[in-house]
Amino acid sequence: MSRRSTKQRESIRSVFEREGRPLSTGEIHELARECIPGLGIATVYRTVKSLIEEGWLVSIRVAGTTRYERANIGHHHHFHCGECDRTFDIPGCVEGLNKLVPDHFRLISHELTLVGVCASCTTSASGI
Repeated sequence: MSRRSTKQRESIRSVFEREGRPLSTGEIHELARECIPGLGIATVYRTVKSLIEEGWLVSIRVAGTTRYERANIGHHHHFHCGECDRTFDIPGCVEGLNKLVPDHFRLISHELTLVGVCASCTTSASGI
């Protein structure tokens, strides 16, 4: 089913294209309102649901919160900043995870989230 293109929908899509990282609904709302000041949170929820149904977005759980990111970006992991609560993609994958699997177990999939402080927060904290 083809969805009607609206300013709100295009603004939300452009937020993901511009930011290039997983976003919470609050972040989506805040960033999309820069282009459409009257954008309501209900519209964000409806649009995110629609974009997931279309396969354009997927939901992920990071740091106990649901976030959304572009679908079909390949296997990757995440870095979560404990200061600003933003999440970033980490390209690629860690090698040798099978070494960590107990004997007679079989690894099927994995998710990895590194937690720390992002470059922006590190710079802000050091006063640079």
